[in-house]
Amino acid sequence: MLNAKIPVLGFAAASGTGKTTLLTQLIRILKQDGLRIGLIKHSHHDFEIDRPGKDSFRLREAGASSVMLVSRYRRAIITEFHSATEPRLDDQLKQLDQSELDLILVEGFRAEKFPKIELHRSSLEHPLLYPNDPDIIAIATDVALETPDYLIQLELNRPEMIAAFIQNHIMKSHD
Repeated sequence: MLNAKIPVLGFAAASGTGKTTLLTQLIRILKQDGLRIGLIKHSHHDFEIDRPGKDSFRLREAGASSVMLVSRYRRAIITEFHSATEPRLDDQLKQLDQSELDLILVEGFRAEKFPKIELHRSSLEHPLLYPNDPDIIAIATDVALETPDYLIQLELNRPEMIAAFIQNHIMKSHD
């Protein structure tokens, strides 16, 4: 069971399928509909969001395990992990103030158990994920597929259709 008081919905696909592109479109549409959206994105790569020379970078470089940068406009927390294991989604959900959100969208964490929409772009010729992931509840694709009845098919290139699915199935089922 996820550590969430609000709906959490993942997007699963091979790299290059367009997860981030679709998510940026969905966030805009859902925000226009009045939803407050949180997003968690997993990266398999080391990344740096801080910049050399900035105070926060220098403080981390000096050995601070966690640095919080706060202004009246936003807050950022940079935490250094010293574990060889991949982070867990549940631990990341605890970091979000869910009282300020209506929905959390997740890019990545594909192996974890939570509801997901699979994205499938036929030209990439990647194998379908849903046969091996019972948590995939819908598939957004650019071609009609033969799928089991329980799996809802959405049009990958129609983000408004996917947003309506989120509103009508994910948000309403959580009320």
